[in-house]
Amino acid sequence: MCTSPPVLLQVFFLMILEGVRPQPSPSPSGSVSTSSDLGPGMQGGTLQSSSEWPGTARAVPGISTVGPTVATPSTPENKTMDLFPALPICVCDLTPGTCDINCCCDRDCYLIHPRTVFSFCLPGSVRSSSWVCVDNSLIFRSNSPFPSRIFRDLNGIRQFCVHVNNSKLNYFQELQKVNASNFQALATEFGGKSFTPTFQAEPPPPFYRAGDPILTYFSEWSLIGFLKQPAGLGAGGLCTESNPAGFLESRSTTCARFFKNLANSCTLDPALNAASYYNFTVLKVPGGMTDLQNVKFQVPVTPVSQAGSPLLAGNTCQNVVSQVTYEIETNGTFGIQKVSVGFGQANLTVEPGASLQQHFIIRFRASQSTAASLRAPRSGNPGYIVGKPFLALTGDVSHSMTLLQSQGDGTCSVRRHEVQFGVNAMSGCKLRLKKMGCRHLQQEMYQTLHGRPRPEHVAIFGNADPAQKGEWTRILSRNCSVSATHCASCCVIPVSLEIQVLWAYVGLQSNPQAHVSGTRFLYQCQSIKDSKVTEVPLTTIVTFVDITQKPEPPRGQPRIDWKLPFDFFFPFKVAFSKGAHSQKGSVFPILILCFLLLGVLS
Repeated sequence: MCTSPPVLLQVFFLMILEGVRPQPSPSPSGSVSTSSDLGPGMQGGTLQSSSEWPGTARAVPGISTVGPTVATPSTPENKTMDLFPALPICVCDLTPGTCDINCCCDRDCYLIHPRTVFSFCLPGSVRSSSWVCVDNSLIFRSNSPFPSRIFRDLNGIRQFCVHVNNSKLNYFQELQKVNASNFQALATEFGGKSFTPTFQAEPPPPFYRAGDPILTYFSEWSLIGFLKQPAGLGAGGLCTESNPAGFLESRSTTCARFFKNLANSCTLDPALNAASYYNFTVLKVPGGMTDLQNVKFQVPVTPVSQAGSPLLAGNTCQNVVSQVTYEIETNGTFGIQKVSVGFGQANLTVEPGASLQQHFIIRFRASQSTAASLRAPRSGNPGYIVGKPFLALTGDVSHSMTLLQSQGDGTCSVRRHEVQFGVNAMSGCKLRLKKMGCRHLQQEMYQTLHGRPRPEHVAIFGNADPAQKGEWTRILSRNCSVSATHCASCCVIPVSLEIQVLWAYVGLQSNPQAHVSGTRFLYQCQSIKDSKVTEVPLTTIVTFVDITQKPEPPRGQPRIDWKLPFDFFFPFKVAFSKGAHSQKGSVFPILILCFLLLGVLS
């Protein structure tokens, strides 16, 4: 009796390990699922595990819920279920009465199997699902109670996957009850940054830093503010008050004010009253904000001279502030030690559309500074720097060269434009003539054109010392000829001034210094009748001419004189002579060598 040897049938079974955590992941469009590859025995059998199984169950990326809807066996019986059921709440159904593309839960689409029509399902239109997959070649029979499918991954390898019912993917946690007692605690725990951050009082810095706004204190109203330096805004240069002065930033600003009713504004507008510029104290250091009652942290603003209050006298508004100059004395981190203010005042005629041009100057100086350090700043050291003030000298007083400046109505202003070295400029205004003789009128016109005081010298270098006359050059001037007229009742007056400046670079080419070689005042004149003209347009021009003579370029490097031995070409002669009698060799390599040699020698 023959018995066949027992055949050991090695069967691999799938077991969902407790340590494996399935994860849902989006599936690529190239994933292919099949259900016929499971074999005839996939519905029955005993689920066992083998310790020698090389392939541990794992979650394979690329397997998720976006494949076509397939009914797969979920139990040993032939009951089927939809692995991707639609959700009762359709978050992507945004168009009522219309089918939203790729919204698999939209009832307006009237699709039993939306995946057969749509290329994919929008997130939230189907329930999320978890799959645990292993290589399909390791599976022979499966009796898992969970639905199973076979997918092809991106590499074309077939994966056997089991659908795991994970309720955490489709349900939120239980909502917390919110009331007045826990609202703030929940908002703080789960919330982020707010657009309206809570105010946190930070202590003020112990001292001013460069550029910090200077704090002021109005004891009458117990208010803290900033020291303002009004500046021009827009094309018209209207005064804006929201321009704080910066610590250690010495600068000047100019702006214009226009009045609809100057008769009322004369005594009511604080910008015209000198008292409004010193009716406060300046905090010595920012830390003074913490103790406003302590006067040792406050510095009073002292007027240099008594300035009258605005007064309306007839058709004139008197004592109007036209210039404000603050002198602030500092002592490093100890803050502001002294503040003084000076004023320039003018009278305005009450008329419709009256305007006023104001000038504001703030200067800082150290407490230890000497009289020598109070001079005007240099315009270069030594040579001029383009854009710095062009220095002039009258007597022993140094100042900047200036040009005409107009007010808002076009008439000449008492303020003037500062001439900047190397910057050509032109300005003009209208001068209203007064009843006076021709000689006095000519003097008035000359003073208006070149300014007061009349410049006599200009600085040769930007660091010229007024006490050293050799560092200044006299201005050449050519006035108008009063005899060049054919009218006995006419007056020849200057109407234009051109300031011509010749300058050049001197010194090393690697570090040239700009110096002034000469300056000339050139006036243009015209003849007017005494009683015919009431207003004359005036013009001032400044031009800078560079007369630098460039030196000759330096000589080139010495050329190398190649000297070769007298028999250097002997090997080439021999080679050429042999080549003429014999065709065995080629002269082509020798020619190449000659060309290379010529290139080296050249």
